[in-house]
Amino acid sequence: MSEQRKLIPGKFVWYEHVSRDAKKAQAFYGDLFGWKVEPFPMGGGATYDMIKAGEQMLGGYAAPEGGSAAHWISYACVESVDDAVKIATGIGGRLVTPAYDVPQVGRMARIADPQGGELCVYTSFSGNDPDVADVPVGTFTWNELHTTDPKAALSFYGKVVGFTHRSMDMGPAGTYFIVGRNGIDRGGVTPHLPPGAQPHWLPYVRVENTDASLARAKKAGAKVLFGPEDIAGVGRFATFEDPTGAVLAIIKPSPQ
Repeated sequence: MSEQRKLIPGKFVWYEHVSRDAKKAQAFYGDLFGWKVEPFPMGGGATYDMIKAGEQMLGGYAAPEGGSAAHWISYACVESVDDAVKIATGIGGRLVTPAYDVPQVGRMARIADPQGGELCVYTSFSGNDPDVADVPVGTFTWNELHTTDPKAALSFYGKVVGFTHRSMDMGPAGTYFIVGRNGIDRGGVTPHLPPGAQPHWLPYVRVENTDASLARAKKAGAKVLFGPEDIAGVGRFATFEDPTGAVLAIIKPSPQ
């Protein structure tokens, strides 16, 4: 494993769109962000459709297991998937998909925290791409856990992923928690859960213009859920439900 591609525990390294209509999702996001699809051979004639932005692989499209609704699922790097699963299930979490290897790619498992939020823990066999100071437009830039019990979730992910956290006073909006590892911020935790929604991790994609991207998404069949709205010192963001039913956030970060 090269120095340039060492493991970076705590980093969100992959994002998967799960729905029963991958072609509809691929057309929508291709139009919205310019994402391309690159099939990856899985053996036995099967392929996995990967999301490609420019030359960067961001994630993939997958079919749901059972009767789950369309959603995005995030992958967080850990040193050992098996250790993370053992810790998670020992402190009230649930194993959704047992650990398994994708040959020449990595080892992964899907877990749920005690409140029901799901996350994939993942170890790449070839390491992770190094962090960059300014992620490109059209790529993922943030990940946010919406949960019924932030303090319990922070404790859980602190043990399972190794996240530390700090709090931010958001005034009338309450307290927002930033999670990270080794001094690098990776995401947030908030108690703001839409009515009827299950706890979930919400990925954010960076855009050049939030209003224009939201209007484009709406024209292509998305349902606007929130925004656009400014967060002082952070950026202008919005959330929408894509035509398959999966929820995603977009943001134009404020100049740093």
